[in-house]
Amino acid sequence: MSTRRVLSSFALLLGLGLASCHRKPDPKFLYLSSEASGEIVVVDPDMAAVQARIAVGKRPRGLKVSRDGRFLYVALSGSPRGGPNVDESTLPPADRSADGIGVVDLIERKLVRTFPSGQDPEAFDISRDGKTLYVSNEETAELSVLDLESAKITHKVAVGKEPEGVTVRPDGKVVYVTSEQDGKVTAIDTSTLAVVADIPTGMRPRGVVFTKDGSLGFVSNEFGGTLTVFDPRTNKSLSTIKIEAKVPLGERPMGLVLSPDDKQLFASTGRGGAIAVIDVAKRDFDHLIENVGARPWGVAIDSDGKRLFTANGSSDDLSIVDIARGEVEKKIPIGGLPWGVVTGALQ
Repeated sequence: MSTRRVLSSFALLLGLGLASCHRKPDPKFLYLSSEASGEIVVVDPDMAAVQARIAVGKRPRGLKVSRDGRFLYVALSGSPRGGPNVDESTLPPADRSADGIGVVDLIERKLVRTFPSGQDPEAFDISRDGKTLYVSNEETAELSVLDLESAKITHKVAVGKEPEGVTVRPDGKVVYVTSEQDGKVTAIDTSTLAVVADIPTGMRPRGVVFTKDGSLGFVSNEFGGTLTVFDPRTNKSLSTIKIEAKVPLGERPMGLVLSPDDKQLFASTGRGGAIAVIDVAKRDFDHLIENVGARPWGVAIDSDGKRLFTANGSSDDLSIVDIARGEVEKKIPIGGLPWGVVTGALQ
């Protein structure tokens, strides 16, 4: 590829960054992906109010703030929305032209471009240097490697069927991808892009999260009602944490987030309508924060570790949860089937 093409493909982002270098997005803001409405919804949690709605494209789901906090990346998909109980033969045809990774300028609050992503992107993570995205392609059982400077997919790595959660290990050397159908996590060396391990999990693994020192990894197993604990240095399973069930169908762990001090792990439980709180040192279930919302999926935590935020798909709202009191302090109407939520704090 010529130098001119490389520079031109990244010029828009660079230009925006230089033009707005005197301004920075407020890190307190929350960003939610609304899957049905095709929007990113900007929320001020202190005011408990929606500040803006940004049209981005079809089915926005996974989202991450860039390492410098200036841009928001969001996975967009032209595949029709299905699910475990949906007859896929009744769904309309996919619109592959809608697949991509949208880039939202958080200062101007608008979509500035869309990168290629591979087919049906759902989740992704960012390399430690901020130059690469690792994207799960659910329908093709692949991980796509997107180079942001060239705006090109440079590699595709075969992983388990129905890949979803993607997380880079804290040292940046390995990226992990969950496989809903195969019940495993695939570990991929980021320098060689070779698969280095397959880690067995419970049924329908969703998300992966690591303690800051990289000594422990946790996987949420939706249908198992459990979390798998593993050692990221050896890629071996260590134990299974069972989440106490207080609803007929059981708790269904989905999104994961650790407290800033790594002492507590919080798991949204989807149809369970709660947040499971895990004691990290004991590697054991501690308690539930109940009645969070209808089908909480995405979950985030503020920088001081005092509040959780959940995107509640079925009730079309955002919950602000006081961790110390273990209760919802505010619910904010969002609409459009909110899927994910992140804070604007630097990554």
